[in-house]
Amino acid sequence: MSIPPPQPPSAGPGHSWPPPPPLWGPPPAHGHPPALNGFALASLLVGLLCFPPLGIVFGIVALVQIARKGERGRVLAIVGLVVSLLTTAALVTGVSRYAEHFLGRIGEGRELEHVEGRLTGMDELRQGDCFNVPGGDLLDEARFTYRVGCDQVHDAEVTSTTVLGPGGFPGKGRLKGTATDTCWKAQDAYAMDTWALPAYAEMFYFSPTAESWQGGDRRLLCVIGTSTEEHRGSLRKDAGMLTPDQVTLLGALNTADQALGRAPDEDLDEALPEYRAWARGVDEALAAEERMLQGVTSREGTGPAAAAQLKQVAAARGQWQRAARATRPADFQRAWDAALSALSVDTEKALRGAYGLSTRVPEWLRPEPGGPGAGSGRGPSAESV
Repeated sequence: MSIPPPQPPSAGPGHSWPPPPPLWGPPPAHGHPPALNGFALASLLVGLLCFPPLGIVFGIVALVQIARKGERGRVLAIVGLVVSLLTTAALVTGVSRYAEHFLGRIGEGRELEHVEGRLTGMDELRQGDCFNVPGGDLLDEARFTYRVGCDQVHDAEVTSTTVLGPGGFPGKGRLKGTATDTCWKAQDAYAMDTWALPAYAEMFYFSPTAESWQGGDRRLLCVIGTSTEEHRGSLRKDAGMLTPDQVTLLGALNTADQALGRAPDEDLDEALPEYRAWARGVDEALAAEERMLQGVTSREGTGPAAAAQLKQVAAARGQWQRAARATRPADFQRAWDAALSALSVDTEKALRGAYGLSTRVPEWLRPEPGGPGAGSGRGPSAESV
């Protein structure tokens, strides 16, 4: 039989050999939790903070390792993978848009190299300046302007620069109405003999946007556009370049044209009161022309032509007054057609010729067969916009 070893002398009463294991020792090996996969955490962090495409790779690697090794972090890896995918998609979209914008700017820059003139801010342009724009596109929102001498080929000529009133942004509709009316008046004052303008000359304006208005932009730039043809020379023919008699006649004729051009945009059946108000405005403009003509009918040379125009203006006024009193759209239409038909292009052509002005009938005065006022010859100058 075996004999147990003797206790060591140092062991005191109540002690046994060997001593029990300490209670704070490590748990058995089978109780360890699985380790957290490092790529799972890296996928989320990299996807959010650093390089999302790398986060996608880390997320895939983490899922493979977790499945093979039984590690923790599957949910974290999936979240990191999704976040990395979304961030990568957003990054690709942003880079694509920037690249498109950047390449467009490069192309635009190449185009600008071939624009004649000196690069000039639109806020630096003044009345009488002529300028070019890339591609001749006066409707391009991201435009650059290059000032050139008016004796060179140019795309546009400034007729006026106006600072609009203070206050809040008036709205697109109201701003458009103000800009259109202001710029037609400016063009008629800048190039008073409207019949002398080439057929390709058009009125354009550049006005503030809602965003630029908030930044203090109040400038309205009115121009005559000639970009569809190779135009040289200034179109300016204002009061300082005409005789007093020519200025008086053109002032009356242009005021009547402007009044005719303010017809309501709505259908006659839906806006009869607005049309009646418009008819009163046209009648007032023709009354001013009538008074002017009455003072020159006895003049030698211009008197007979003025008398013929006076007779037609008086007849037209009677019809506009009928239109202003109309209670039914059909009655207004009949008076409107009769008022326009009362004025003849040939009569005005003879009057202009007697005053030494252009006798080339512009397209906006040529009647459209079958349309309202067909055969009248007198139409709104705003038709050319």
